[in-house]
Amino acid sequence: MKIILANPRGFCAGVNMAIDTVQELIELIGPPLWVYHEIVHNKHVVDRFVNQGVHFVDSIDEVPEGQTVVFSAHGISPAVRERARQRNLRMIDATCPLVTKVHVEARRYAKQGCKILLIGHAGHDEVEGTFGEAPEAITIVESPADVEATAFTEDDELVYLTQTTLSIDDANLIIDAIKKKYPHCKRPPKEDICYATTNRQHAVRALATEADLTLVVGSTNSSNSVRLTEISATDGTPAKLLDDVSELSDEWFEGVGTVLITAGASAPDDLVQAIIQALVERYDGTVDESTLVEEDVKFALPVTLRVLKREAAGA
Repeated sequence: MKIILANPRGFCAGVNMAIDTVQELIELIGPPLWVYHEIVHNKHVVDRFVNQGVHFVDSIDEVPEGQTVVFSAHGISPAVRERARQRNLRMIDATCPLVTKVHVEARRYAKQGCKILLIGHAGHDEVEGTFGEAPEAITIVESPADVEATAFTEDDELVYLTQTTLSIDDANLIIDAIKKKYPHCKRPPKEDICYATTNRQHAVRALATEADLTLVVGSTNSSNSVRLTEISATDGTPAKLLDDVSELSDEWFEGVGTVLITAGASAPDDLVQAIIQALVERYDGTVDESTLVEEDVKFALPVTLRVLKREAAGA
């Protein structure tokens, strides 16, 4: 078996920053520690932190008053932040800066009186956070049909924003529908879909046609991981989404000579390596890593964490 290992794959700068934030807090102040929503959408990352004494909660009211809470990489609404303030929580914001950028855009356009079409998946943590910045101004659209169902006029100042982890193709379909119905609708000054999402999708698109099967390492609640499987399937190569090596099935590889392996932006690389090792052993696999672009983006730890570290060092 030939194994094509896509690069870039796996952790992006935002995920690295968020995971490092939680790990450093565990070492700095120790457990218990509370995180609002899953720090990133990956089962193994979450389970590893749970085993270290981290509590993941879906309501700020679940965090004991006066304790430390970390906000996940997907961002939060102002209402959540205010509730945390009311409960006297020490807040560490691990929101990805590229998500924060969309929040800033939403606030700015809402203050300018614009109506905002937010392209994304309703109910996703990131979309919920962005929507919360200006709920009176934002309409979530998940498809061209959703766009068609809106009833704005030429007098409405319109702008669209997008969830950072969308499929580029899916987003473009919706954007085209917006442009067709509302030619006067403005676009953000810079693309909202993040560099890591774009790079991983481009890698699958470039490499999937060389394979008989694509394996995407990631969890089912990871939007960008699910999109990678869809892109491969759309381009004609069947794809499987799996959390780890335990989910491999021999049935998948009947008649398969070449496998493409990639990983969503929240999947640890040790999970990828374990799958590669299994395929090498079971099917006499040889690995060919194919690098399409080098990534060197890094995000600093949250300011509040850096302050805590300085205070601890000076104590």
